Amino acid sequence: MKQHRLTRTVAIAMAASFALAACGGDDSSSEGDAAGGGSESGGGELSGRLVGAGASSQESAMTAWIAGYLEVQPEVEVQYDAVGSGAGREQFLAGATDFAGSDAYLDEEERGMVADACAGGEAINLPMYISPVAVPYNLPGVDELNLAPEVLAGIMNGDITAWDDEAIAADNPDAELPATEITVVHRSDDSGTTENFMEYLTAAAPDAWPHEPSDAWPVEGGEAAAQTTGVMQVINSTEGTIGYADASAVTGQSASIGVGEEFVPFSPDAAAKVVDASEPADTGVEGDLALELARDTTESGAYPIVLVSYHIACKEYDDAERADNVKAFLEYVASEEGQQAASDAAGSAPIGEGTREQVLASIDMIQGG
Repeated sequence: MKQHRLTRTVAIAMAASFALAACGGDDSSSEGDAAGGGSESGGGELSGRLVGAGASSQESAMTAWIAGYLEVQPEVEVQYDAVGSGAGREQFLAGATDFAGSDAYLDEEERGMVADACAGGEAINLPMYISPVAVPYNLPGVDELNLAPEVLAGIMNGDITAWDDEAIAADNPDAELPATEITVVHRSDDSGTTENFMEYLTAAAPDAWPHEPSDAWPVEGGEAAAQTTGVMQVINSTEGTIGYADASAVTGQSASIGVGEEFVPFSPDAAAKVVDASEPADTGVEGDLALELARDTTESGAYPIVLVSYHIACKEYDDAERADNVKAFLEYVASEEGQQAASDAAGSAPIGEGTREQVLASIDMIQGG
């Protein structure tokens, strides 16, 4: 836990000097200026302070966005606290932050609370970060592990308790599986990564996973750890463990997941295939880009456990400077430059050009004053 707190502190310290590109007032919010990112300084200079909080899955990407954008507008102080998606949404809805990072879009109940945070009573979910949710494990000598959806669900639900269980062995005939007890490591905090992972289990293995998707882990037992970094600390240090985490944090072993007749390891390209096959969610808010992910896909080469992490922003803020700062930040994040910076730092999949055009059009709706 101490390591996580140090990492988060470093990210926030870098954020303190993060600069934002301007929208350039009423006449500089064109797609060309936004897509150009900070490198061309298409807008005027901005100043002030921008505060965000939320998904720890975005932490590596956020650090890269901060570092890249530092060269654009050095007079804007930006802070991002990677406290987890649930806490980030809570802070945003309470009006304590200017934007939230979240691995889940605002649900119906949360959308009803937006009026307390946003001048116009509406907020938009913008998909900015696409990443596989990996299934890391710690089993010395077992360098490759295949898990069918039903087997993974059985492990996570506590029904399969030993690594040499016949259900695991059936898909890993060449592995020397030990009789070691399985320890499931899960998030202790409300987490969008948890919700995304559970949505996959519900869609792909409904008979083996009896729980409704939620940002809180529903199964007793195992080991609980805060944020992505905490989960990985436990897994990396404890033999016999298995869990779930944003792929950017995984450096050791991870399972390949059954899709149709094959087993697919995580990769940005494999995760992007699922997003391309997904449909928009109907939230009733113009400009909202929330997605219903196709988690039960059987498309060859697709990695089905994926999260789309959003930046959540008001459509209307209480003053123009605040709106300009938010718009400039989001435009950079969505730009090719910003997406490449995140991909280099976190191994995420850049959003596609069609998605980028939609995101920029939605950002252009943001107003202030």
